[in-house]
Amino acid sequence: MSDLRSIIQTPFVIVGGIATRLYMPERMTDDLDILILADNSGRLYGELEQAGREWVGELMIGGSSWRLSDGTILNVREFEQAWVAEAIANPNFSPDGLPVIGLPYLVLMKLQASRVQDLADVSRMLGGADEEMLNSVRSLVGVYLSDASEDLESLITLGRLEMGDES
Repeated sequence: MSDLRSIIQTPFVIVGGIATRLYMPERMTDDLDILILADNSGRLYGELEQAGREWVGELMIGGSSWRLSDGTILNVREFEQAWVAEAIANPNFSPDGLPVIGLPYLVLMKLQASRVQDLADVSRMLGGADEEMLNSVRSLVGVYLSDASEDLESLITLGRLEMGDES
C-alpha cells in the first residue's frame, strides 16, 4: 500500500474495509478509503496532484477516486457532519502508524451508509467489542443517529452470536 504520509499532509483517517481490520477479522477489499472534512478537499486534491497521482473520477456518495503510484485506488470521502472533525482528531493507529477512524465513528459512518456489507461489518466489529467500547458506540450513535439505537442493539446481539458469545 502506498505510504500516504509521504504525499498527504491534510488531516485524514482511514475508513472502509481497511479500517475494519483493527476491529474484526480481515475481509478482502480492493481499495483504500479515507475520510476528510469537505472543506479540506481542495488542499488534499492539490497534494495528490502535486505527487503525480491520477484522478479517476467522482464518487456517487461525494468525494473522488485517485490512482496511487502502486496502483491502489484511493477513495476520498468528504463529509461535513459535525462528528467528522472529532473523528479525524481522535484516531486509532494501524500497525504502520497510519490514522484509522475510531470504532464508534466507524460504526456511525457505516450505520448511516446502511449497505448490507456495512451492516455486516458493524455486527462483526461489535460482536468482539468489550462493554466499555460498546457503551462508547451507543453514546455516539445516541447523539448523532438516535433513531438507529434499536438497530444497533440488534447488530450487537447478532455479532455476539456470530462470535459464539451467547450473553
